[in-house]
Amino acid sequence: MRLIVNIPAFNEEKTIGEVIKKIPRHINGFSEVKVQVVDDGSSDKTVEVSRASGADIVVSHVRNQGVGAAFRTAVESALEHKADVFVNIDADGQFPAADIPKFTELIISGKADMVVASRFGIKSAKNMPWIKNFLNRFAANIIGKFLRYKIDDLTCGFRALNRETMLRLNLTYRFTYTQETIIDAISKNLIVKWIPVEVTYFDDRKSKVVKSIGKFVFQSFMIILRTVRDARPLIFFGVPGAILAVIALSIDITFLIYYFSHFKVSPFRTWLALSGILLLVGIQLFVFALIADMIKSSRKLTEDQMYFAKKEKYKNSRIKSE
Repeated sequence: MRLIVNIPAFNEEKTIGEVIKKIPRHINGFSEVKVQVVDDGSSDKTVEVSRASGADIVVSHVRNQGVGAAFRTAVESALEHKADVFVNIDADGQFPAADIPKFTELIISGKADMVVASRFGIKSAKNMPWIKNFLNRFAANIIGKFLRYKIDDLTCGFRALNRETMLRLNLTYRFTYTQETIIDAISKNLIVKWIPVEVTYFDDRKSKVVKSIGKFVFQSFMIILRTVRDARPLIFFGVPGAILAVIALSIDITFLIYYFSHFKVSPFRTWLALSGILLLVGIQLFVFALIADMIKSSRKLTEDQMYFAKKEKYKNSRIKSE
C-alpha cells in the first residue's frame, strides 16, 4: 500500500523544510510513504526548499487559488500517483507529524473512511485565539446536531482519507475545503472519526486563510449553508416551513377561540394577516424542500457517474504508471 502525505503551501519557505523532514517514512501497513507538496502560487523559495528537503512530488499552481483549490489538486495528484491513503498536514509546523500513524491506523483497519484531527479534545490547542476557538466549537455543535452526527472539529486541515473517500468527494469551493469535505462525507454515509492532537498556535504566525475574522466567518458560513442545503434539503427547507405553518395555525386557533367567545374580529385583524403570510411562506418552503430533494436525487446520479468515471480514470493511470 502507498501513503501520500500532502503539504499544501503558500510562501512557506521558512517552515516547510522542517515539516517535510519530520514526516515519518516508515509506517506500519505501508510499503511506501511519499511526501507531496502542492505549491499554491508561492513567490518565495517554497518549491526549491521542498525539493531540497526530500519532497517526492511537487505540484505548482501558476497563481494563488486558495486552500480549497490546493486541496482538490492534492487529491487529484495523489490519485494519479496511486495513493491508497492520503494524509493532509499544514506546512507551518503547528501539527505534530508524529501523530500521522494514529490516523492511518484507523483507515487501514477499516474503522474510518476519513480521520480528522480534533483541537478541542483532551489535548486542547495552545494559544488559539478565543474567537476562533468559540466559533469553531459553535459551528461544530450546530452542524453536528443538524446532521445528527457528532462533530468534534469542523475546520481542522490535518486529516487522513482512504482512496474511496478521495474518489467520492466532490469539491466546489476555492476558499476552503475543511467544512465542505466533512459535511459531504457524512452526507454520503462515509465514516468520519476524530483524533485529539496537540496543536500550538505560534504568536508570530499569520494565517494564510484568515485575513479578516469577519470575512472568514462570512465565507465559512456561506460554504456551510450551501453544503448543508445540498446534503439535507428536506430538513433545511422543510423544518423552517413546518415551524412557520405551526405558528400560523396557532394564531388561527387562538383567533377562533377568541371569536367564538366574544364574536369580535377587530383585535386580531393584524394577526390574521400575519398568519396568512406565515402560512404562505411555510407552504413555499415545503415546495422548495420537494424541489431541492429532487435536485439532490439528480445530483446523486451525476455524482455516481463522476465516481465511476474517476475510478476508471485513475485505475487506468495506475496501470500506465506501473
